[in-house]
Amino acid sequence: MQMNLPERVTMIEVGPRDGLQNEHHFIDTEIKKAFIQKLADAGMKEMEITSFVSPKWVPQMQDAAEIVQSRPSGVRNIVLVPNRKGIEQALETSCKSVAVFVGVSNSFNKKNINRSTLESMAELQPMIAELKGKNFFVRACISTSFYCPYEGKVSEADVLGLCQEFADVGVDELSVADTIGMATPFESFSLFSKLKERLPDMMIAAHFHDTRRLAMANIYAALQAGIDRFDASAGGLGGCPFAPGATGNVATEDVVYMLERMGIETCIDLEKIVEAIDVIAPALSRKIETGYYQLAKNG
Repeated sequence: MQMNLPERVTMIEVGPRDGLQNEHHFIDTEIKKAFIQKLADAGMKEMEITSFVSPKWVPQMQDAAEIVQSRPSGVRNIVLVPNRKGIEQALETSCKSVAVFVGVSNSFNKKNINRSTLESMAELQPMIAELKGKNFFVRACISTSFYCPYEGKVSEADVLGLCQEFADVGVDELSVADTIGMATPFESFSLFSKLKERLPDMMIAAHFHDTRRLAMANIYAALQAGIDRFDASAGGLGGCPFAPGATGNVATEDVVYMLERMGIETCIDLEKIVEAIDVIAPALSRKIETGYYQLAKNG
C-alpha cells in the first residue's frame, strides 16, 4: 500500500509553555529549568519554553526572564510574546525566537486578549516587521483554526486568509491549532492540504489538542496532507484558560512512538522523554495518564 508520508518529522515541544500555563499553582522555576533541559537531552531541537505575559493573567509565566536566561543551547527556544509589552521584554533578553498568536474567531480573540482578530493583526504586523528586521525567528500561532468554544465551526476561508496575512508580513512559521480538540481527520486533511497548496514554501506545524481523543487520527491525516512539523506536549500537558473544556495537547511520547513505528524519523529518544516527564510530574495538579508513559512506568 502506497501512502503519502514524509520520511522525517520535526517535533516542536510546547509542554514548558502551553503545557504548564494552565497549572493553577506555581511550579518552582528550578523544576521548569530541569524539565526543559531534559527535553533538550531527549533530542528536542525546537521548544516553546515560556511566555512574556502579564503575571496577573498567567501567573505561571512570571519567571519567564529567568527561564530564558537559562535556556538550553543548540535548541530553537521560542518565547510567546502576545503584545508590544511582551516584545519589549523579549528584546531585553538574548532570545532570538518568538511566537505571536491570533485567534481566527473574534469571540475567542476578545476573551483571550480583549481585541478583535482585525485589531490584533493591525497591532502585530508592524511588530513582526520590527522583529524580522532584528533577525528574529517569528512563529505565528493560529488559534481556533477549526472550531471555537463560543462561535462553533470556523470557516476554512477565514483560516486561509489569516495565514496568508501572516505569510505576507514575513513570519517564518505558522502553527495551526485545533484549540478545543473538535477537528476530525477529514477536516484536518482538508485544511492542511489547502494550506500547503496556497503556501508551499511556508513552514507549517499542526497543533492538536486531544480533548476528544482524535489528535492522533488528525495527525495522521495532516501527514497525508504533507505536514511534517507537529506541536506536542510531553505527558499530554496543557489546556487553555480561555477555552473552556479544552484538555491537554497531544502527548509528545505518543506521537513519537506512532511515527517511529511507521518508519518516520523523529530523532527523539523516547526513554529520555519519559525521564523529562518524571521531572515535572510530581509538581503537577493532575496525574499523567498518556498511553506510552503509563506503559513505560508500569512495564
